[in-house]
Amino acid sequence: MTEHRRCRLETRRLSPTEWVKAYPVIAQLRSLNEHEFLDRTRRQSYLGYELVAAFQDGRIIGLVGMRPVHTLARGAHLHIDDLVVDATARGSGAGRSLMEYAEADARARGMTAVFLDARPDAVPFYERGNYELHPAPSMKKVLLP
Repeated sequence: MTEHRRCRLETRRLSPTEWVKAYPVIAQLRSLNEHEFLDRTRRQSYLGYELVAAFQDGRIIGLVGMRPVHTLARGAHLHIDDLVVDATARGSGAGRSLMEYAEADARARGMTAVFLDARPDAVPFYERGNYELHPAPSMKKVLLP
């Protein structure tokens, strides 16, 4: 359990039976219906994806979705796919608690780095946690059928 000055938080991994309780919060970040969210989370979990929640008074107020990755360029690292704090709980310390949990988890696995993609408006949050912009830009191409 992690404690912060602003509120008392419990931060822990969610079991698959708890994923449905995470939907109202993740829906503030991702445009998925509940079925899509549960289906994608289940499929990603086979590759190591996990959901970690920050609870306040038994209610999920924040989530981080993370997975272990190993690439030739970066070696073993933790990739954060999703980080969101309920709009009513921003500034509560939940985001910081979730990031601290992810970093401790990466260290426990012997990883030396955490990578993530950030929305431009979230960059200052990550910079306060000593994250820095990666020099390699992300690229994508949408493949149409």
